[in-house]
Amino acid sequence: MTSLSPPRHRRAVRRLPVALAGATAGALVVGLAAMPARAESGAGAPLGTVARTTGGAHFEPGPCPRTADPIPDLARAHCGTLTVPENRSHRRWRQITLAVAIIPAVTSRPAPDPIVWLAGGPGDDAVSEIPMAVAGGLNRDRDVIFMSQRGTYSADPELTCPNIDEFNARALGLVSNAPSTGRLHVQATRECRDSVVAKGADPGAYNDIESAADYDALRSALGIRKWNVFGISYGTHLALNYMRLHPNGIRSVGIDGVLPPSLAGGAVTWKAAREGFDGLFKACELQPACNTRYPNLKATFLRLVSELEARPLTTTVTVPVHPEPVKVVLDGSNLVTWLTSATHVAAGVPRSIDELAHGNPQRIAEQLAGGKYSPQAIGRVAHGLVYGIFCSQWTPYESQADIIRGGRRAFPTFPRSMLANAPQLAWLHDDCRAWDVPPAPPWIRDVTRSDIPTLALSGGFDAQTAPSNGAYVARTLSRSTAVTVPYVAHVVFADSACAQTITRSFFDKPTAPDTRCLAGLQPPAFEIAP
Repeated sequence: MTSLSPPRHRRAVRRLPVALAGATAGALVVGLAAMPARAESGAGAPLGTVARTTGGAHFEPGPCPRTADPIPDLARAHCGTLTVPENRSHRRWRQITLAVAIIPAVTSRPAPDPIVWLAGGPGDDAVSEIPMAVAGGLNRDRDVIFMSQRGTYSADPELTCPNIDEFNARALGLVSNAPSTGRLHVQATRECRDSVVAKGADPGAYNDIESAADYDALRSALGIRKWNVFGISYGTHLALNYMRLHPNGIRSVGIDGVLPPSLAGGAVTWKAAREGFDGLFKACELQPACNTRYPNLKATFLRLVSELEARPLTTTVTVPVHPEPVKVVLDGSNLVTWLTSATHVAAGVPRSIDELAHGNPQRIAEQLAGGKYSPQAIGRVAHGLVYGIFCSQWTPYESQADIIRGGRRAFPTFPRSMLANAPQLAWLHDDCRAWDVPPAPPWIRDVTRSDIPTLALSGGFDAQTAPSNGAYVARTLSRSTAVTVPYVAHVVFADSACAQTITRSFFDKPTAPDTRCLAGLQPPAFEIAP
């Protein structure tokens, strides 16, 4: 019950990792090849202001969607809904509705090819990520289109399952890898599945295959011949499948925090943790003040993981939004979970590890509890979509033994009790047996081969999707540029002005992005305790 989105820190548009996935066959290929490549819905009409039916989908202009937090940029957006079949392989189609919001370009003369934003998660609502896109200037020269992926917060049906988020918070007070914790984990998953079915939804229809068809249907319904795609975190996973399934409507693709469908699962998550942790530890080692105050930081962390897995430490902390003190069991797995997200606030990591090594777990426990008990962590993630993807596209093609081997390769000193529960993906196979959806076709695990110009962005501190994943996908994308932005964690567009500059330049010139800003980047100034 974890997800691959970036944590919510400093900005309200980001959140802690949470969740899993489903499958079905049948892709609806819709295209209006004769239509001009301009960002308009009709003759002279602004994009998103004209109703249109194409194939099995219908776009209807209308009010902007509800959002969990205020999004002032929606005041100038063009909004509406896209109605699509829930399951395109069924003859009698149940219809579902996806919210659409289009943020106009800042310039009065925008480029003719807009950008469509694919959200992270799985399970995040793209509309909630509008502030991130606007803050990064993505709409400087182009309209940017946001559609709630099926099942997400502003879609109908909404498959969020707050019970899982509430359990994830309570589970901080449990021993992570205890069988009793696993049973409670699966019980929460079953309750979520029951609520999805009670809404009349088909758990097997929430996956990349159907979502890719949704996006191509949106493109056609908006009257766009070609557009650009930008996906973050899990959105890169969807983008890479979308490129394979519906390539003809895509001018270029940017992917940030790369999760290849061919690798997705627990083993690559262990690899990601190792790469991101090592990047941070190396930066401290190369900074004299940090290395002097916190020598052998990596060895200290690895030792603490093994010690806490053998003898968990229990403490209580105060969380601002929670009336009672919160119990936190700090074991090896929770320590790894903490650092996976704490790479986003790297400057404080060495000090927090040092405090723990000297018997003070408070900073780490407070950060863990603050993330899980935050209102932004409850009721926002579409776990119905999460499990749909994990359980149809991941677990059928990766065994628990594969995950254990991946953990052993990445962290040979970790206790075996930890290795089956990879970071962000605890009790993955147990949950998927409870979710019970058919596997996606085996080709879903093929690498993506394409000549569509692609920018693969990674962060040197990315402990969630691995810096090396960018170079991995670039090997089979013949017109790709792979860039690692040093000293930045998962989803570099959110935190790095340099990454934002590179991204904007890529959409202007997809075969020649401007990467000169990389030369001037500096590591964080790590906190030095007295």
